[in-house]
Amino acid sequence: MVDKKQKALVISKREGAFAAVNSGIVQNFIIPFALVLQTTNFLIGILSSFIGLIGPIAQISNSRLMERYTRKKIILVSALIQIFILIPIIVLGILFYFDIFVGALPILLILFYSLYVAIGAVNAPIWFSWMGDLVPEKYRGDYFSKRNRLIGTIAMVSILIGGFFLDFFKTQGLVLFGFAILFFIAFIARFISIIILSKQYHPNFKLKKGYYFSFYDFIKYSPKNNFGRFAIFVGAMYLAIAIASPFFTVHMLKELEYSYALFTIVNLSASVFSLMTLSFWGKFADKYGNHLVLKICSFFIPLVPLLWMLSPNPFYLIFVPSLISGIFWGGFNLSVLNFIYDSTKPEHRALCNAYTNVLRGFGVFFGGLIGAGIVKFVQVDFLPNIFLFIFLVSGIARYLVVFIFMPSFKEVRATKRPPILIRELKHIGNVEHGVHHFRDSLFQDSYLFYGPAKHVRKTMDMIFP
Repeated sequence: MVDKKQKALVISKREGAFAAVNSGIVQNFIIPFALVLQTTNFLIGILSSFIGLIGPIAQISNSRLMERYTRKKIILVSALIQIFILIPIIVLGILFYFDIFVGALPILLILFYSLYVAIGAVNAPIWFSWMGDLVPEKYRGDYFSKRNRLIGTIAMVSILIGGFFLDFFKTQGLVLFGFAILFFIAFIARFISIIILSKQYHPNFKLKKGYYFSFYDFIKYSPKNNFGRFAIFVGAMYLAIAIASPFFTVHMLKELEYSYALFTIVNLSASVFSLMTLSFWGKFADKYGNHLVLKICSFFIPLVPLLWMLSPNPFYLIFVPSLISGIFWGGFNLSVLNFIYDSTKPEHRALCNAYTNVLRGFGVFFGGLIGAGIVKFVQVDFLPNIFLFIFLVSGIARYLVVFIFMPSFKEVRATKRPPILIRELKHIGNVEHGVHHFRDSLFQDSYLFYGPAKHVRKTMDMIFP
């Protein structure tokens, strides 16, 4: 059994390497592709908003699928369906080149890419559950940091090559064909990853009777539950993030007029710094806890959009905001993943991960709508362009989320006492003490609004020990 699991963890790294080529290309070049199709800034915001919601919503039915099919079968089938949606996305570029249905192409892109994201999202909590049965608890931070570093490096190389590749085709007046080739490479890479994944060991897994609880029940009890408060924090944080996230690309390509190569280099610089620090965050979290990592990283993440306001110089963007973004986003994402593992039982991992992602999706949806609304309806005279104002709003919103929601949940497993310097860092943002009353009132009012639900509380107490 141990040998099978160890082999499966090696296979997972190989599978992840090929999947990273797919995700790196599609996720990083879909907005540049949309801009080539003459998608407006408002629709870019809607695209980001819509896909942020539809993916997590698609995950709600995951547990019901797991009652009928194995996790492995669900993942393999949905991944195959997903990659074939890349074909009509490629066709959109060809239609634009030949001036066919040009006005409808941005809307069609939003629809096809939303479907692509939704089907792919079905996999995430199920894969999460599968990997939770393979990775030993005390090594999760270390293993996932190493896996993320590998797939991050592969994705980074793919994106870098893609950026120069697109610049070459742009000089030939064939940038749309460049996108078509890149997306086809993404198709092939993901197909190979599916073949590798089919060879990965899948431990026997059966959902226990009475495991299921609805999303409504989850929301109802969340204000009085440590994991629920964590999930609310994640959703609120992503709302603040999504206000600005789709517009960094638009800002670089339209306002700063960066080439695809320079845009790619600036984008990748954060990934480089993240890869350099992932191992540190993994070991640090295993030793001192994921809550402490989240607290430290959450204090620095709001600085990123604010620092983008200070200079358009690419060297500055690479070595200041991207440096901070890479270091602290790597730790944040890793610890969010591991906090869910630590807080839930095996039979509830997929469901709790899905519901957390739904809250994150609602955050992305409403944050994207706020950003799109600012682009559409707000005018500013005190800044060079509207995107800098969006970055300002996002930065302030992120800090509000950190100070209000971060103190509301705590570490769930025994950890070592951190060094004196780190203990001081635990008290970063003592402003949180000033908002305790507001936060507690918020949660208490929410709980009283929904009313007591004894059967729900009993279920949740079993789920979140």
